[in-house]
Amino acid sequence: MFKRLPGDEARNLVSTTPDTAIVFRPAVVKTPAVITIVIFTCRMLAGLVRTIWRHPIATAIPVALGATWYFYGWPLAASLLGTVVLVLASWAFIDRASFARLVGYRLLAWWRLVWIYRRHWQPVMIVSGLGRHIRGRDYLPALGKVTCTSWADQVTVRMLKGQAVKDWADRTDHLAQGFGAKSCRVALSQAGRLTLAFPRSDPLASPLPALAMPEEPTVGPVEIGKGEDGRPWRLKVHGTHVLVAGATGAGKGSIIWSVIRSLLAAVSAGLVELWALDPKLMELSYGRALFGTRYAATPEECADLLDEAVCVMQKRAARFAGLQRSHTPTVDDPFILVVVDEVAFLTAYQSDRQLRQRISAALAGPRPETWTP
Repeated sequence: MFKRLPGDEARNLVSTTPDTAIVFRPAVVKTPAVITIVIFTCRMLAGLVRTIWRHPIATAIPVALGATWYFYGWPLAASLLGTVVLVLASWAFIDRASFARLVGYRLLAWWRLVWIYRRHWQPVMIVSGLGRHIRGRDYLPALGKVTCTSWADQVTVRMLKGQAVKDWADRTDHLAQGFGAKSCRVALSQAGRLTLAFPRSDPLASPLPALAMPEEPTVGPVEIGKGEDGRPWRLKVHGTHVLVAGATGAGKGSIIWSVIRSLLAAVSAGLVELWALDPKLMELSYGRALFGTRYAATPEECADLLDEAVCVMQKRAARFAGLQRSHTPTVDDPFILVVVDEVAFLTAYQSDRQLRQRISAALAGPRPETWTP
């Protein structure tokens, strides 16, 4: 997208030699009015065709209303318009989810494209440094499609040649403030194209109630909550190694208990065993009845329980060698989930060097079935 300086301004630009003996003035050629009118007419027709192609239903409605008014008069056109509005209102009242997905979010995306992003695109790009103003021309990244979801605006952008994703990631604050959002997320969708996410709401602003326990036994991925987009958050725990990190009060405990709660049906069916290491006696001690004899609190007990987990893993690996790669939980070979609360208390903060080495070696052993908050 280029913007040229007006001809009157270009005429005033001069350049001279060092001794000012020669003065260079740019030649300004006036474009005939007919050519200008033809160019603007072609652009208008191209924009009209593009709008009809992208929004056939939105353009068909006003065309149909206009044709009805022209051929049959305004009373019939008003009646038709009222019928359309009534149908849309009834649809929104009966099935709000489908109305929002098929109509509401599309109208919102069109409105925010015109009123927010396209209107402020040039100043935000220039001020943030993502666009360039060189010799009277604005070189701007191309604004693409805007898609609205229940929580954010997804804006596609074609970067300028030579730009990198880091150039945009370093200016997320500029983009968020420029377009009136609280934050901005940058993701590479394909080569040369980005997707900018501008959240409009926060589905996680208020605490979520505990999810209902599954009726059927399952080992995952288990649903433990919701993501920031409002969709279910499913966490894979079987056959992987999970580390949960966060500041005090961030909600690490809720993740632990949500996973345990989602596996209770499988525990009752004998497909899952829960082994708990609770060196600080602050989190997992509430579930001693669930863990039974597989609960350890002192550093010595934790080291012994981890050694036992390694022994079970090695025996199982020897039995399955050459027969199968992945583990399928059964009553005879259940999925063993080792939950370690405050793993740093057993490793980095453990004063006994021998115990620290034992625990570190054991933690490196049962990788496929260890949960480490």
